Amino acid sequence: MDFGAKGDGKCDDTKAFEAAWAAACKIEASMMIVPPEYTFLVGPISFSGPYCQANIVFQLDGTIIAPTDSKSWGNGLMWWIEFSKLKGIKVQGKGVIDGSGSVWWQQDYPFIDGETKLIVPLNDSVLQHPPMPVTSELDGRMPSIKPTALRFYGSTGVEVSGITIQNSPQCHLKFDNCIGVVVHDMVVSSPGDSPNTDGIHLQNTKDVLIHGSTLACGDDCISIQTGCSNVYVHNVNCGPGHGISIGSLGRDSTKACVSNITVRDVAMHNTMNGVRIKTWQGGAGSVKGILFSNIQLNEVQLPIVIDQFYCDHSKCKNQTSAVAVEGVTYERIKGTYTVKPVHFACSDNFPCIDVQLSAIELKPVQEKYHMSDPFCWQTFGELNTPTLPPIDCLQIGKPARNRVQSDHDMC
Repeated sequence: MDFGAKGDGKCDDTKAFEAAWAAACKIEASMMIVPPEYTFLVGPISFSGPYCQANIVFQLDGTIIAPTDSKSWGNGLMWWIEFSKLKGIKVQGKGVIDGSGSVWWQQDYPFIDGETKLIVPLNDSVLQHPPMPVTSELDGRMPSIKPTALRFYGSTGVEVSGITIQNSPQCHLKFDNCIGVVVHDMVVSSPGDSPNTDGIHLQNTKDVLIHGSTLACGDDCISIQTGCSNVYVHNVNCGPGHGISIGSLGRDSTKACVSNITVRDVAMHNTMNGVRIKTWQGGAGSVKGILFSNIQLNEVQLPIVIDQFYCDHSKCKNQTSAVAVEGVTYERIKGTYTVKPVHFACSDNFPCIDVQLSAIELKPVQEKYHMSDPFCWQTFGELNTPTLPPIDCLQIGKPARNRVQSDHDMC
């Protein structure tokens, strides 16, 4: 307000936010305050270093809303609110970031997740989507490139807590090329059928802690992409959404490296997937050192998935190369499913190795889908306890031609 913001939700307050940031940027451990009980209409904005002082706090207690007219977005932008090249940046408070996403979503129907092909309705009817709201003709069509609501790029010592991010046009919260990230006690909220609205998306980001948060969206609650290591997720509620996923990795024959990921003490309700690793044919690199522990599932379509044939087009060409998957532990994964309890589809040339299963208890809920038995292809490892249902298809031990690690999968 000191910099001329109106906070009425109608006047454009972007310039006031830029001016407030310019002042805060100059002072170490300063605080930029977005006060409660006001709504600020703010266009695309970047709060950026690298010449800002360290340890700035962005105290969000009011509401920030995104513009819904197409001209604010030009030909399309990758993000709406961005913090880049900062040290020790905190975004905290009881406020709301509202991406006004419904004006974008209706352009994306229907949205295909690669796992949709595994879900066959009992009566072969297509899953019905409720009609999306129609934009007024005045606003014009929104650009095809949709923004992430809140993005952090190239920053160290990042903390996000307390806030709510809702109705993002695309992903809600993204960390790209960051080191040292803590996210806790925050909320993501969007409809389960909003397309590509991942909750928290990590790429090329290391040393991450996510806990005590509730994530409801139309895609992966948490998505862990290439270049991520040392990620610890615990005490998170997920649903609706597509579960917690590593990938998709290796698209367009790229190299992907993900290691040391722990996901534990998580509850999932009414999600498409539970815990999933998804890679494209033709990729290189590896996924290793993964632990999924104490996951409680309620009416999840596909609780445990490794899919090395991920494809979100109608058809993808067969390729022999693959991102290697090795050292994945599933323990204490319990609850109910509606389609298939376990789907392990691994590469012929790069079988999944060292897949460990213990205390798996998954019971079917007869719903509107065909139920399937556990499926395994080229998956090797150990059953450390009996499982429910029995996962007899897992191949015990190591593949006969246990390949020597090559440059292909070195990370």
